[in-house]
Amino acid sequence: MCKKDTIVVFGGSFNPPHNSHFSTAQQVLNQYEQVEKVVFIPVNKKYEKDGLEENKHRYNMLKLVIDKNSNFMLSDVDMNTERSLYTIETLEEIEKCFSNKKIWFLIGSDNLKEIHTWKRAEKLVSKYKILVMERNEDKIEEIIAENELLKKYKENIIKLEEEIRSNFSSTYIRSQIKKQKSVRYLMPDEVYEYIKRNNLYVKNTTILY
Repeated sequence: MCKKDTIVVFGGSFNPPHNSHFSTAQQVLNQYEQVEKVVFIPVNKKYEKDGLEENKHRYNMLKLVIDKNSNFMLSDVDMNTERSLYTIETLEEIEKCFSNKKIWFLIGSDNLKEIHTWKRAEKLVSKYKILVMERNEDKIEEIIAENELLKKYKENIIKLEEEIRSNFSSTYIRSQIKKQKSVRYLMPDEVYEYIKRNNLYVKNTTILY
């Protein structure tokens, strides 16, 4: 039996969390027997992104789902800081909690294209495995071939074997809510009910009821 010695870090705005987030995490667990847990890390409200809901709401929505899966874990490591952490800082904090585990970082191929511009990029890609989901027409091999840093550490870049296919995103969900369209079946019921109960993303609407 494969030893479960790996923690996968899944960061994002989760604004709101939806079915694709959770199915992606489950797919990682299904495909890689060595993965013990997927750790969801929502970004701090201080992260410069338009329309980012308050920390407490995004955290609470994630928690409603994650608490029901023993292989999922929720961390507020980024939310509890004076500023939004750089990715390398986040991974180092998680590593402190799992000092005897390997740490993988889950990203989309769109982020792989930019990772060489991130803070302490070389340490990031040399120290940690980068688990990549191909998006749109991206080819990971081509992205690596076009970047010297990625070529240097290509053995640390792992292509997710089977991509989750989805035609919606958190951005799409927010746009539908603003248009007063139902989003009920795009997310777990717990998240849907939380959005409805707290009237998130658009005020004074009854479309979710």
